[in-house]
Amino acid sequence: MGFVKVVKNKAYFKRYQVKFRRRREGKTDYQARKRLVAQDKNKYNSKKYRLVVRFTNKDIVAQIVFSEIVGDKVMCAAYAHELPRYGLKVGLTNYAASYCVGLLLARRHLTKLGMADLYTGKDTVDGEDYNVFEDQERDDEAKNPFKAVLDVGLARTTTGARVFAVMKGACDGGLDVPHSTSRLAGYDAETKSFDAATLRKYLFGGNIAEYMESLQEDADKYKKQFGRYQAAGVGAGDLEALYESVHKAIKADPAAQKKTPSVPAGEKPKRYNQKRISYAQRKDKIRQKLASAAKRNAQ
Repeated sequence: MGFVKVVKNKAYFKRYQVKFRRRREGKTDYQARKRLVAQDKNKYNSKKYRLVVRFTNKDIVAQIVFSEIVGDKVMCAAYAHELPRYGLKVGLTNYAASYCVGLLLARRHLTKLGMADLYTGKDTVDGEDYNVFEDQERDDEAKNPFKAVLDVGLARTTTGARVFAVMKGACDGGLDVPHSTSRLAGYDAETKSFDAATLRKYLFGGNIAEYMESLQEDADKYKKQFGRYQAAGVGAGDLEALYESVHKAIKADPAAQKKTPSVPAGEKPKRYNQKRISYAQRKDKIRQKLASAAKRNAQ
């Protein structure tokens, strides 16, 4: 049989149905979303909570989200741009900072729910696996830990990816996020073993410190890569103590800080566009222009 050209006829276009808008934009994986959002009918209106993690070029967004018919609703959120308040001025999107964002979200959310004292999370950051449901003692009548499922969006779920550092921070902070150690830094796929010491090194910026030391001999390269660290007075030997202090500061005061409004109450904000005028005013403006033009011509 020879080549047959496929003709998209009227019947094809009449039956054509466009995909969802966010699928067309390449923003949402609906196959994954359906499994994350859909709740069993026998659970009635109980919410299914998600730990949503998203990365931008300069920020990290972590949220506790549940879905309703009208759309998603955010219960709590934490961002990497909040970390300078806790003492971390540089490197806001690396692996160690991702852990800090997850820890901040967990402590903030449990504080809002009044469960911060019940589930204090992991005391020391040693890289060992921690599951609040199994590892923390509590009374039989106490509330269960807050459970949320990790939502990574379109991110690649490779071993050592930063999305799992946020998850690790949330788990150590006292949230119950189902997980395994197979995607954390320190897991070896060949031997199928997990090294907690390697993960601890990453959580305290040890990988960054090693790279800083390797560039010490070339001043230009070091300044190009770590110029902001130099300006902030942060060296390779300061990172572990810095991240330790950030963890303590987050646990001491995880509450969100309200922004001060740029325009004081009772004042109108500055206008950058022209005020809308009425039809009569526009006509009068034209009349004035014509009058001034006639006056100029008469002279």
